[in-house]
Amino acid sequence: MKIKFIKNLSVNAIQLIVNQCFGLIIFFVLSTGLDKNSFGQINLVLAILLTVLNILSFGMEPVVVRKIASTDSAPGTLLSVYLFHVVLSGIVFYAVLLLLNDILPQAMVSYRLLLLIGIGKLMIFFSTPFKQFAAGFERFKLLSAMLVVSNILRGLALLLLAWLHHVTLNNVVAIFILGDVAELVVSVILFKRKLKIPLVISWNKKQYFQLVKESLPQVGVVIFSSALARFDWIFIGTMVSAAKLAEYSFAYKVIEMSTLPLLALAPLLVPWFTRLIKSGHIPVASLQLLVRMEMIVAALISLLLCLCWAPLMDWITHYKYGEVNSKTIFILSLGMPVLYLNNFLWSISFAQGKLKMIFRVMMICVIVNLAGDILLIPFFKNEGAALAYLVAMLVQCGLFIKLNDVEGLRRVWVPLLSSTLCALASGFIAVLLFTDTGLILLSATGIYFIALFITRQLRISDYRSITGLFR
Repeated sequence: MKIKFIKNLSVNAIQLIVNQCFGLIIFFVLSTGLDKNSFGQINLVLAILLTVLNILSFGMEPVVVRKIASTDSAPGTLLSVYLFHVVLSGIVFYAVLLLLNDILPQAMVSYRLLLLIGIGKLMIFFSTPFKQFAAGFERFKLLSAMLVVSNILRGLALLLLAWLHHVTLNNVVAIFILGDVAELVVSVILFKRKLKIPLVISWNKKQYFQLVKESLPQVGVVIFSSALARFDWIFIGTMVSAAKLAEYSFAYKVIEMSTLPLLALAPLLVPWFTRLIKSGHIPVASLQLLVRMEMIVAALISLLLCLCWAPLMDWITHYKYGEVNSKTIFILSLGMPVLYLNNFLWSISFAQGKLKMIFRVMMICVIVNLAGDILLIPFFKNEGAALAYLVAMLVQCGLFIKLNDVEGLRRVWVPLLSSTLCALASGFIAVLLFTDTGLILLSATGIYFIALFITRQLRISDYRSITGLFR
């Protein structure tokens, strides 16, 4: 178990590093090569498309992964009904987009972008069944190969455009579409060669409605999580300006890229928790250690990001997205450890089948986030959106902890609070002592780890415990 888990984690981490590196290239070329208005429009369109397509998934992805991991279903039948849902809902969605184009022709430039980029995102949507099956079977090498194609192609193509000084909105859209189509083609080819499950799209009324019934509690979760993740983007882009959305989305994307350790670990948690629960033995001490290590890593990343943000990003983006985003990035980075803990608590709750509880938690959080966006964005713009998101994450965390019934996990807020306070204190002291960015980063890191040992969030014995974590 331990060797397999570490191997899967390593493979997933490599995939994420590759994806994040090329994602960083894409991000850098777009943010520096396009003006703020164009960059903001692209992000607005992506926010709308990703929100709608996430909702159209009907919450089936984690349900499919859990069913495969627990060997509850015949893979061929499950794939057939899942493909039927994805293809049908995707085609209906794009047909509606085309219909709206006839009703409101060229109402705005971003609508044309919506139609064009929507073609590519539809291809990504069609590829989701193959990726979820690879994840459910814990074939993470296969999953990694499927996931890196689009970013590699887009990154290389955009580097070429940047070198030729041809980074235009039309060229960027064309590259996005080609990269997404390539990901679908590669996913299908690899799936057929490696898993050898017949690709049949068929209407099986009984099996389909059974899958829908199991996914129903997740539908609300998906709707709410999609709104939580992107409503602030849509609100800023439509109610404030595309330029302000460009600034906010830049900060938000950097935060997303900074969650690399979480992205590497998250896909492994649901299958692992499912097996633990099915075996009837939940190693609470191991889970507490895992939470503590996640909090330490998340708070450290947040600390370093905040300290180097303004000088680094102003240098990289020629003063477009650095100092202007300092307050926004500070607020968003405070939520990073909370995000890690929420993912952990969601994963174990989902593995336990507590879908109704998850639904209620997500509903409350979305209401809090939407209310915060409506109240704060008109007055504080990007900082208001970041604050609304942070408050919603804290509410979600508090509810998950309160409703959790695993003995020993009721006090997971302690490492969250301790690690965050250690990071804040070390950053404050380092800024008081030094003015050079390099010295600030080194001293803050040192003070942070000293504080962790003093508060016993980090112990010498942890090394031995970590090595035996997944036995």
